[in-house]
Amino acid sequence: MIPFTYATAGDAADAVRRAGTDGARYLGGGTNLVDLLRQTVERPAALVDVTGLSSVIEYRGEGLLIGAAARNTAVAEHRVVRERYPSLSRAIVAGASAQIRNMATVGGNIMQRTRCPYFYDADGFRCNKRNPGQGCDALDGFNRTHAILGTSSSCVTVHPSDLCVALAALDADVHLLGADGSRTVPLTELHRLPGDHPEVETVLEPGELITAVELPAPVPGTRSAYRKVRDRASYAFALVSVAAVLGVTDGRVDHVRLALGGVAPKPWRAHTAEQALLGGPATGDAFRAAAEAELAAANPLRDNGFKVELAIRTITAVLGGLAKEDA
Repeated sequence: MIPFTYATAGDAADAVRRAGTDGARYLGGGTNLVDLLRQTVERPAALVDVTGLSSVIEYRGEGLLIGAAARNTAVAEHRVVRERYPSLSRAIVAGASAQIRNMATVGGNIMQRTRCPYFYDADGFRCNKRNPGQGCDALDGFNRTHAILGTSSSCVTVHPSDLCVALAALDADVHLLGADGSRTVPLTELHRLPGDHPEVETVLEPGELITAVELPAPVPGTRSAYRKVRDRASYAFALVSVAAVLGVTDGRVDHVRLALGGVAPKPWRAHTAEQALLGGPATGDAFRAAAEAELAAANPLRDNGFKVELAIRTITAVLGGLAKEDA
């Protein structure tokens, strides 16, 4: 048994102060961290319980503020989220079973770690994310579910969150509090690609705490959608997922945001596809061409080459569906 201390934070500042202990981790719903503790992948010296911190879900006219301790179910079922950010609600519902959604917090979902089986098996396989410099057995192993974009020779894992893919397409900002004060980071810049250091997964400083997520007001005239392609209909991680926001005027794209899941070590904002689409025709051919341009940088492994065409087809279908709604 690995000993650790446990403390409940009274507020965000108290949590940051308590997390000053080397090796401390924040505990939200525990739906990922507790599994990692059981597998001895995570071995924190201290747990700081932050489930009592802000869980507010508040529409301010200029955007939506979601406290990091808000439960996923509460966010998905919130009236404003369902009406104004439907892709976010759909992503959460697609993400896990009802029991997990009832426990999981927004902050914990953003910070969850990969579900790569080579990462979880601390005794049987090499993993640079778990033990830097050890090697990556997924490179030559069974890698059907692994990444095709943003990988390196050190790591080919995928980020598991559905919520984060929707937040990336919605231009969300993440509010942080640390020992040096507060700051705000775009969700698209919070997670890091592996490079030579896959063990460094985010831009957070030691002890820094996610306090809230903020979404801007929806752009007038746009619609959003989320689609997840997986091996079975429930409780499975994405092979490919797509979150999209689209605005069309007189048959041409005047606003587009596109993010992908299941294909990269972080929620993948499809900037190349967005640039190709903006100002162009809202047609199936244009959507596919933009998707192909985005996936041109793909580097598939032995078992996951199918993800390239699957991602192209899913992007094309999602954007096509949104364009028809605008017609």
